[in-house]
Amino acid sequence: MEATAMARSIVSPSLPCHSALSHQKNHRPVLHFHPGKTLLPTSVSLRRNFRSSGRPSGFVTRCSSEADESVPIEKQFPAFPTVLDINKIRDILPHRFPFLLVDRVIEYNPGVSAVAIKNVTINDNFFPGHFPERPIMPGVLMVEAMAQVGGIVMLQPEVGGSRENFFFAGIDKVRFRKPVIAGDTLVMRMTLIKLQKRFGIAKMEGKAYVGGDVVCEGEFLMATGGSSE
Repeated sequence: MEATAMARSIVSPSLPCHSALSHQKNHRPVLHFHPGKTLLPTSVSLRRNFRSSGRPSGFVTRCSSEADESVPIEKQFPAFPTVLDINKIRDILPHRFPFLLVDRVIEYNPGVSAVAIKNVTINDNFFPGHFPERPIMPGVLMVEAMAQVGGIVMLQPEVGGSRENFFFAGIDKVRFRKPVIAGDTLVMRMTLIKLQKRFGIAKMEGKAYVGGDVVCEGEFLMATGGSSE
């Protein structure tokens, strides 16, 4: 089997591209990627790479971008910044495996807002059952992950939150816009919009993104209280 017959394209999920299938004179299909458009899923491209007989048909992939083409693609995209790493997150949140759903905080303003990420991998323990043939992150777990980011916002001494007395109290206006699958990076922003210290109720607005697209949004209620209550 020739190497060109198994050509693969490794493209960052966040890179906006468009895949258009064309044919050269020798009928070898060529994939052209253009910036500013949506990338066809790699799985779709690979499935098209096989004829009905199961033999590869020989795709050649090209990706154009505004970045310097002399720089390898794996070096063109910087990593997310780290404001709070997983160890500091564990110091704030009481959650532990398999229910700690925040991997890194990339922006943080205690008592006001936070932006955090969850790396969704096929090794997450919910994928074997949801679903075996089409791994999709359950919507309720997206909501739970966002609530945990809300906990990071509020569980600070200067805010008055307490690990011993902090609960997810309710959700409203929740919408799921797109499925989140294995390999995605879920970027979640939680912002405090109202705090009633007298009653220990915090109202927060949350949005989750994959590749810049909103996949989940809603309003969250958190019940807060001091450890002495």
